[in-house]
Amino acid sequence: MVEGGIQKADKTEFTECWRTAWHTPYIMRLALSAGIGGLLFGYDTGVISGALLYIREDFKSVDKKTWLQETIVSMAVAGAIVGAAVGGWINDRFGRRVSILIADVLFFIGALIMAAAPAPWMIILGRIFVGFGVGMASMTAPLYISEASPHRIRGALVSTNGFLITGGQFLSYLINLAFTHTKGTWRWMLGVAGLPAIVQFVLMLSLPESPRWLYRKGKVDEARSILEKIYPAEEVDEEMQALKSSVEEEKALEGPDGDRDIISKLKQAWNNPIVRRGLYAGITVQVAQQFVGINTVMYYSPTIIQFAGFASNQTALALSLITSGLNAVGSIVSMAFVDRYGRRRLMIISMFGIISCLVVLSIVFFQASATSPRISNDESIRFGGNSTCSSYVQARDSSSWDCMNCLQKDTNCAFCSNGANRFAPGACLAANDDIKGMCRGEHRTWYTKGCPSKVGFLAVVFLGLYIIVYSPGMGTVPWIVNSEIYPLRFRGIGGGIAAVSNWSANLIVSETFLTLTEHLGSAGTFLLFAGFSFIGLVFIFFLVPETKGLPFEEVEKMLEKGYSPFKKKNRSKTEGDISSTKA
Repeated sequence: MVEGGIQKADKTEFTECWRTAWHTPYIMRLALSAGIGGLLFGYDTGVISGALLYIREDFKSVDKKTWLQETIVSMAVAGAIVGAAVGGWINDRFGRRVSILIADVLFFIGALIMAAAPAPWMIILGRIFVGFGVGMASMTAPLYISEASPHRIRGALVSTNGFLITGGQFLSYLINLAFTHTKGTWRWMLGVAGLPAIVQFVLMLSLPESPRWLYRKGKVDEARSILEKIYPAEEVDEEMQALKSSVEEEKALEGPDGDRDIISKLKQAWNNPIVRRGLYAGITVQVAQQFVGINTVMYYSPTIIQFAGFASNQTALALSLITSGLNAVGSIVSMAFVDRYGRRRLMIISMFGIISCLVVLSIVFFQASATSPRISNDESIRFGGNSTCSSYVQARDSSSWDCMNCLQKDTNCAFCSNGANRFAPGACLAANDDIKGMCRGEHRTWYTKGCPSKVGFLAVVFLGLYIIVYSPGMGTVPWIVNSEIYPLRFRGIGGGIAAVSNWSANLIVSETFLTLTEHLGSAGTFLLFAGFSFIGLVFIFFLVPETKGLPFEEVEKMLEKGYSPFKKKNRSKTEGDISSTKA
């Protein structure tokens, strides 16, 4: 197993994770039980994309107001910011297990409120409660798993949380599709999230606290009893000694009120160069994860599919299911390779792929807009003068209008495709249910978000490729990095700060996406995200070190020395320390 008591990082592989879990199933029980928080995280962030289509149909005020749609989506993110911030403090003060139990209660309450909502404001309230739970789960679940995992398979086990996040998103699209023809559609979609919360709550009641947190609180015997269930008997003493050394060093550095005063703890964290360098890396990867635009796909995927020319809600949900499924598959790839090829390398490769896909998506949406079907005056008046879009009738340049002009925000109009060929000139009509019924009554397609396009299928293809390159790297690795880059004493608060930065960036992206598409167009918006992704790649290259296979104590030693990508011996020196050091 080891040289000098600790396994070399490059020997760690995905197969080792499953071999260890097979011999010690208790490890997988811990990981999967805590990982249900990731499942809830993924479900509640993904389900709104499909539910929003039907919320717009039930509440006309939502359909007509872009800001209200963005608010319904992003209030869960706003709640997650608070949940992550408070969760960091709860993690350090009361423990990882308690934090997960509280998150489950919040998930359940939020699901009930949304399912019973009589008006948009109550949906928003429920989304805020769910957001509190998402924020706490987003940083607590990987933290709990990482501290209850042998270091040689820690990355693969924490990746199970990432897999369950993407699995939750995939499940949300399946549920959305299942309830499309059910009375109450979106109420069922949003309310189902209460069930996994109950399951996890029951499971976590029977599981222990993190052994590292217990040792930190002086509960040495309890910590040892848990480690005895996780490690082979001959390794337990080494792990206990490593915990003892780490905790004693931290207590020697802290003030007498370190655990009681959150403000002083924040100051101590920032004044500690190890924590500060960890925060540089942790915040960088979390913000970069959001500014690549991933949650525009997760939250608005069906809407984006409609932008590409697929008008049907069911078709948009079905195609979105494909992209979500690819996200889940990518998480499995991450589990297989994150401990073999490293965190840093996976993220950098992922960012190159993301930038390429975003640029191509921008070109595809530009081409789709440029080839939009023309507006035919004969087709428009076919349904009667009162049915024709008033903005089109009053426009001086109406002869030059195409479908994209018809669907502009200020027109309040829709495009009714040509009956013989949907790519041929069609009608620009007033957007209301009666006229929509007339259009569909002639077996035509009704478009309100995007126009018929011969290149629209390429948008689906490259959205899929975008997910494939995102998920194994930027999808799961930022959470792994933040679960292992901070000293034990600051792990909760450091992870909380990084999670707050993640959700703050998420809020900015989700709250502005539809507005950006209205002002920049889909092509301009995706190109903007490509620019942000390039900036994120630069920051990751300069600030984020490699942590694969390293015990927490060795990560601290590496950060104490400082990191530079141009120091070729950054990693080799650390590995040298590992091979010659007893745990």
